[in-house]
Amino acid sequence: QVQLVESGGGLAQPGGSLRLSCAASGSTLDGYGIGWFRQAPGKEREGVSYISRRNGWTGYGEFVKGRFTISRDNAKNTVYLQMNSLKPEDTAVYYCAAARRLILNWAVPGSYEYWGQGTRVTVSS
Repeated sequence: QVQLVESGGGLAQPGGSLRLSCAASGSTLDGYGIGWFRQAPGKEREGVSYISRRNGWTGYGEFVKGRFTISRDNAKNTVYLQMNSLKPEDTAVYYCAAARRLILNWAVPGSYEYWGQGTRVTVSS
């Protein structure tokens, strides 16, 4: 069983950047597909990005394409989400999630077995 801990959230100005980290313990992350999700107050949790466990295939929500980049460092057992050109609408709690089984739709929260506790991102001037 893998435990996930997110970090790197905080306050950023519009147009600024943050890098979120998802650190794993209890198991190596290279055996899992990793997704990033976010949930704003009063809204449903939505898929932000995904990186596969085998060939490193990546996926992004339309609302972050060209601004966010997901990557993984297996040596550090960590997955990152680099967020650039932040907008106020990116404000949310960001979660990472891990799936050992085959994922048919990475943007569906039910595809994942393990979740972190979340890190809050606020984009405001």
